[in-house]
Amino acid sequence: MKYRLASLLLMVCALTGLKASAAEWKHDIYVNPDGSADYTTVTEALDGIRAYMDYNVTVHIANGVYKEKVVIPSWLKNVTFEGQNADSTIITFDHHANIDNMGTFRTYTVKVEACDATFRNLTIENNAPQLGQAVALHTEGDRLRFINCRFLGNQDTIFTGGKNSRLYFDSCYIEGTTDFIFGPATAYFRKCDILSKRDSYITAASTPEDVKYGYIFDSCTLRALPEVTKVYLGRPWRPYAHTVFINCEMGSHIRPAGWHNWNNTDNERTARYGEYGSRGAGASQEGRVSWAMKVSDTEAADCLDIAKVFAVTTGWNPAE
Repeated sequence: MKYRLASLLLMVCALTGLKASAAEWKHDIYVNPDGSADYTTVTEALDGIRAYMDYNVTVHIANGVYKEKVVIPSWLKNVTFEGQNADSTIITFDHHANIDNMGTFRTYTVKVEACDATFRNLTIENNAPQLGQAVALHTEGDRLRFINCRFLGNQDTIFTGGKNSRLYFDSCYIEGTTDFIFGPATAYFRKCDILSKRDSYITAASTPEDVKYGYIFDSCTLRALPEVTKVYLGRPWRPYAHTVFINCEMGSHIRPAGWHNWNNTDNERTARYGEYGSRGAGASQEGRVSWAMKVSDTEAADCLDIAKVFAVTTGWNPAE
């Protein structure tokens, strides 16, 4: 009889616990490394978000340095990660490709597998020494927004993964050395500040042949460290790479040729590279490679139509 009563009590406790747990799901979650909030790390906070929820959750991240390797899993959606201040809310790690043969795609600081997520007012950094590829942000999800964020790194700072994945970067700061924005996704960069830290290449798109838009830079500013004087706008990681700069300010560090074929002349037949309305010391079109696209007024207008750019599978306008 005692054993049966004990079992009954355990069952009641278990059921009560399940109900209590379900009631604890919150719309607002707070993270602070000083222990004064719900969680002390971003990774811990992910446990407080219900899988596949149909409501919005905001993770409020206080100023601080969060040294952690964060994976935002595919079963989360409708989440906003809101930093207190872009300069002072910093998620950082230091993996690079030559640590135990890690390779490029395991070096990330933050990997986003989730869809329908927003990141605002925070820094994502890979501060590994310059000993190989070192990704700060690795994305695989669709309909991701990054607003007023900073991305710090060297080679391969941002990897935009996933065919037909759609990414929107608004008023962000992005820095790197070589191919520091790369991948197959459709990504729109609006009013971003892009800093080259070495004579090299800014982009390395791998846009699939059947995807119309790859990288679009709208009203961005391209700058460089004082010692950097020879930077290409991009080179094709895969043959049909698509990258267009529209109404961008280009510093004198941009090479007259503008684009590079990655030492493969076949890429000149397929790469879809172009500019429209470039201005600044590096904007002259006279020395640009002959195989770059001549972007027309209509084509430029199409590229600036965010809803049209992101109408890859279903409609999405992240600026609304």
